Amino acid sequence: MARRPDWPARLAALLAAAETRPFAAHRWNCGRFALAAVMATTGRRPGWRSRASLEATADSAGFPRIPPAFARAGDVVLAGDPPRLGVVVDGGRAAFVGPRGLIRVPLTTCAIAWRIA
Repeated sequence: MARRPDWPARLAALLAAAETRPFAAHRWNCGRFALAAVMATTGRRPGWRSRASLEATADSAGFPRIPPAFARAGDVVLAGDPPRLGVVVDGGRAAFVGPRGLIRVPLTTCAIAWRIA
């Protein structure tokens, strides 16, 4: 899956739309946010399988793991406490779904990253 030529604008639009969208267990959660980010970046919905952990579920999409320090905007990351998926928004931060909208944390708090094309 390659990145779309206009992926930065599409990712920015997703982040703007999600900025104040609160967590909702079945409608808007970390998995749906990460999936939306992959779709914004590549234009395609990745195949994945629900597994026992977020890490295993994310691995099932087939994207290569990379150290979080090497993640770039649009890559998916896993934060460990509490476990949740998010997306890299710039060179040092990732965004995650929070109770009242997106929260941003340093990439150094992330345990794993997946390179999205």
